[in-house]
Amino acid sequence: MAEHKVQKYVHGFLHLVALCSGIWGICAVFRYHDMAKLDDMFSIHSWIGLTTIILYGLQWLFGFATFLFPRASEQSRAQIAPWHMSLGRVLLYMSICAALTGLMEKSTFLRDQKISERELHLINFTALSILLFGIFVDLSVALARYV
Repeated sequence: MAEHKVQKYVHGFLHLVALCSGIWGICAVFRYHDMAKLDDMFSIHSWIGLTTIILYGLQWLFGFATFLFPRASEQSRAQIAPWHMSLGRVLLYMSICAALTGLMEKSTFLRDQKISERELHLINFTALSILLFGIFVDLSVALARYV
């Protein structure tokens, strides 16, 4: 039982670090756009990214209130856990979509500047790596109950 509790606290802490990093990144983007006099929220990358970080924050708060700060009964937590895991998997794929659309957007901007083919290959390799990493993380979550 103690090991499970430690896993829950580590899980919550790591997601809190990720949430704070995401919020910090979004604040940096808005500050940069203000300084460079650029429009905010003009692309699908922006909308997916902001929606993802907002839902991620709500997921963390809901998970904290339900699982870490034991306010919910054991029965309620058992009923909520599949929804919590499913939304977590959805957020994983939303973050992958945000990253891939961001790379596509950057690639489009860089093509106008006539960058080398090597740099475009690096962007494509990075995108493929992000996608494969996300797929394998999702598979490890989905198949964990069978191991």
